[in-house]
Amino acid sequence: MIAALKRCVGDDAVLYRHEDLLAYECDAYTLKKVVPRAVVFPKSTEETAEVVRLLSKRGIPFIPRGAGTGLSGGATPTGGEVIISLARMNRLLQVDLLNRRAVVQPGYINLHLTQAVADRGYYYAPDPSSQQACTIGGNVGENAGGAHCLKYGVTTNHVLGLTMVLPDGQIVQLGGLPDEPGYDLVGLVVGSEGTMGIVTEITVRLEKKPEGVRTVLAMFDEVSEASEAVSDIIAAGILPAALEMMDNLAIEAVEKGTFPVGYPRDLGAVLLIEVDGIVEALDEQIERIVEVCRKHGVREVRPASSEEERKSWWNNRKTAFGAIGTISPDYLVQDGVIPRSRLPEVLSRIEKISREKGVRIANVFHAGDGNLHPLIMFDARIPGEEERAVQAGSEILQVCVEVGGSITGEHGVGLEKREEMRFLFSEEEIAVQTAIREVFNSRNLCNPGKIFPSPARCAEMKRQPEGSEEALDALD
Repeated sequence: MIAALKRCVGDDAVLYRHEDLLAYECDAYTLKKVVPRAVVFPKSTEETAEVVRLLSKRGIPFIPRGAGTGLSGGATPTGGEVIISLARMNRLLQVDLLNRRAVVQPGYINLHLTQAVADRGYYYAPDPSSQQACTIGGNVGENAGGAHCLKYGVTTNHVLGLTMVLPDGQIVQLGGLPDEPGYDLVGLVVGSEGTMGIVTEITVRLEKKPEGVRTVLAMFDEVSEASEAVSDIIAAGILPAALEMMDNLAIEAVEKGTFPVGYPRDLGAVLLIEVDGIVEALDEQIERIVEVCRKHGVREVRPASSEEERKSWWNNRKTAFGAIGTISPDYLVQDGVIPRSRLPEVLSRIEKISREKGVRIANVFHAGDGNLHPLIMFDARIPGEEERAVQAGSEILQVCVEVGGSITGEHGVGLEKREEMRFLFSEEEIAVQTAIREVFNSRNLCNPGKIFPSPARCAEMKRQPEGSEEALDALD
């Protein structure tokens, strides 16, 4: 098999020795690790298709992988898979500013796209905290969001078309034009976590840079006061570009991290509120935000005095996940979503779970759209702590669903939250989703064992007809 893979992509593009494979035994979800069978690095759509055809013919499962920054185990092997790394497919293929579009390969770094078009007044809106390292292909797989998704939406709102290699090696084109008639196959594939095929080219929407941007920092003594301010800002008819919150434990971590900004150690919570648009309208929005914050007992609230100060606040916030390593040897990140109005209640219940499980939980999240990121800290060297941390994460997700939310906002399900899918969906609903996946991935060779809970329903289901068109008609 190794010799055949080398014939597809070249001798220097296949890893198979155990010591070389260790770096690919997990993604950023490190609680489960399995060494893959091999790792292969195609450089084009055609090479990817050739590799997939080879593996499919031999019945060998495979996993597409980007930069490995995923937080739910989406790129983690479960046993016997070949990883198809898209790291060498890292080019910007086309920029069409007249139509505000760009075409990239999946290994192209998220932030590099904005940097490539910034001097012409454009940018790419989805901005995960890992945007300096994560790839646009990985963002497509997980439907990644970011701090500014409150106003601008997540990855699926910015993807126009895809080139994809199906699990049998067939190359297909999906989408390409806004509002195409027929099935929204692009929307179906974005967020499918590499279980329907391997995306090899992505057409994305570019945005015109706003005329002006202003950022407000608000410091509160209590998390509940900050949470109420979040709801009231939105209720006042203001739609910030971003509305972020960190609690006391998260503040402690970022102040020990790479970009401290001097937050007082006794703060209960910090809000970062950003507005953008026509310059003349920003001052009024800032005044209204400051007014709302003062109604909720804010200790201090002020706009950034300079672009440098604004950037320092954002650098501080975007390194929060990594900064948790300064106060805990191990941690896991959850990704539940709740209605904004339930923030005070849910944060109180998270605090209760923290006490009951005996683990510390820091909260860093996109408060504006209710996307929580509880960071559950533990020490794997202490027997039982990792298990309690995992239990705490599951209970938090159950709370999110109970209040009308979801188990994931942008990190995906992967391995981590497969069983928690049952919090959100009935067995019948899971079966329908599995049937749709089987239209594309009938032999379950492409990223097997992800998203759906065990025992896998796909083995119990009648195989759908070959060919996506007939199969989708059958689903109707």
